[in-house]
Amino acid sequence: MQHFIGTYECKADSKGRIMLPVALKKQLAHNLSDQFVLKRAVFNACLELYPIKEWDAMMEKVNQLNRFNKKNNDFIRRFTAGVRLIEVDSTGRLLIPKDLIVHAGISKETVISSAVNILEIWDKERYEEAISEATMDFGDLAEEVMGDKYGDQLS
Repeated sequence: MQHFIGTYECKADSKGRIMLPVALKKQLAHNLSDQFVLKRAVFNACLELYPIKEWDAMMEKVNQLNRFNKKNNDFIRRFTAGVRLIEVDSTGRLLIPKDLIVHAGISKETVISSAVNILEIWDKERYEEAISEATMDFGDLAEEVMGDKYGDQLS
C-alpha cells in the first residue's frame, strides 16, 4: 500500500483538466501508466482518486457484503455512484468528468490533498472551509479516534 504525502494547489482548465504537480507525479511514478478510479467522496463534497490497485482492494471488501441485505445494496449503489476510470495523459493531466466537477463544486482553483492511500480533489474554497471546521475540535477528534487505540505510541 502506497501512502501519499502533501497538499497541492492546482488549477482546473475550462475542460476540467488538472495538471498534476511535479512532486505528486513523483509519488505516483509507478502508477502513472495505470488507470485510476475517480469517485464522489462519502463524507465531503470532494472527489477521491484511487490508484487502481487501491480501488481493487476496496472492491474486494465491498464484494464481501451480502447483496441480499437492502442496506448493503443501497450502500454499494451510493458508494459506486459516478465512479469513473480515468488515466493521466502524457502531459501529466487528468480529466475530471463534468458530472463530478459539478458534484464537488470544482472551479478553477483546486486542491489535491493526500488522504493516506488515496488523493482527495477539492475546490479550493471548499477545502479551506473543511479544514477550518475540522481544526476547531481536532484535538478532541484525535483523542477519540487515536487515543484509546494507540495510547502513547504516537508521541
